[in-house]
Amino acid sequence: MGAIGVNSRGNALAAGFAVEKGCEVTYVCDVDRRAMAKCAAAVEKISLKKPQEHKDIRRMLESKNLDAVFIATPDHWHAPAALMAMKAGKHVYLEKPTSHNPAENEILIEAAEKYKRFVQTGLQRRSWPNVAQAIAELKDGVVGNVYFGKSWYTNNRPSIGVGKHVPVPEWLDWNLWQGPAPRIAGYKDNFLHYNWHWFWHWGTGEALNNGTHFVDLLRWGMELDYPTTASSSGGRYCYKDDWETPDTQVINLEFGNKKLITWEGRSCNGRFVEEASVGAAFYGEKGSLVIGAGNEYKIYDLKNKLIKHAGSTVGFEAGNLVNPTQNLDAYHFRNFFDAIRKGEKLNTDIKEGCISTLLVQLGNISQRVGRTLNINAQNGHIIKDAGAEKLWSRQYQPGWEMKL
Repeated sequence: MGAIGVNSRGNALAAGFAVEKGCEVTYVCDVDRRAMAKCAAAVEKISLKKPQEHKDIRRMLESKNLDAVFIATPDHWHAPAALMAMKAGKHVYLEKPTSHNPAENEILIEAAEKYKRFVQTGLQRRSWPNVAQAIAELKDGVVGNVYFGKSWYTNNRPSIGVGKHVPVPEWLDWNLWQGPAPRIAGYKDNFLHYNWHWFWHWGTGEALNNGTHFVDLLRWGMELDYPTTASSSGGRYCYKDDWETPDTQVINLEFGNKKLITWEGRSCNGRFVEEASVGAAFYGEKGSLVIGAGNEYKIYDLKNKLIKHAGSTVGFEAGNLVNPTQNLDAYHFRNFFDAIRKGEKLNTDIKEGCISTLLVQLGNISQRVGRTLNINAQNGHIIKDAGAEKLWSRQYQPGWEMKL
């Protein structure tokens, strides 16, 4: 495997893949020279073999000694890197979100079919044993018809301040970091490494950063694909700084007059919901089922009596930005390996990942245009809203356009 984007989450993924039997991390790729060296050293410590280092994904993908890659870059690189890898004949483990914008989702789904590659999305909860059991119970009717699903994420993120224009650090290839995104004027000291999440030019906000995981659980458990309406309310309320995306947001997705799902994001107030910092709750005719932060769930009757608790000693480390679920993610890695080696079904193939990503993207588009969107329930496209449709895709730096 090759590791693409290894500063924080990618460094943890590289170690996670390196410890798996039958997997060798042979290449490490990052535009941050320090991160690349740190990751290569960590992999060498585990495997006793030092991976080769490349700062340019294009050069790394030329290697014949490479079956698959994982991608843990900033969001604006996710889909372009995955497409490059598929075109080079590599299988892909793609961290969420699948893309920076909806048009890229459609390209990825088409590319996986065209190039016949396995693409596993990093929505790893679909491989966690107790979570899968919870979803099976839902589908068996344990709480009856589920008509409302609520998901959430809470944290206490500090202000990113107002950035100052400074020289590009010597350890960073800023041109390659920007890659497919159109170039901006200057470099600020509060862009990297994590803060890019909060700038629309590269990131997708908390909704896609963390909401994708839990909206995916709702969609899976309630057997939903595309909504009929999408709306969002919120804003940057807590601090006055360079952060552009909402720190407080509520997304509503309606599916005809039959079902409703919501996502609540609070980046600057960590008060729990349903006794968990993150999670998804399913409300049905006979009761409720709650999946919390880790590999566990609870079922309640209509009188709020707890009737089942499927627990786990392995959970979610709230506030861990790098690897909050290390021991559980291995299930998802092994499913990816079994698909490549044995042709087994992926637990979260690229189409499933793209649909879940699209749902929160529609919420962000609604947020940015300030109105409810009407959606085609057959394909997820926005209906008769030219302003919103402009955000369906993006402009690319010349020469970096996504082409099948």
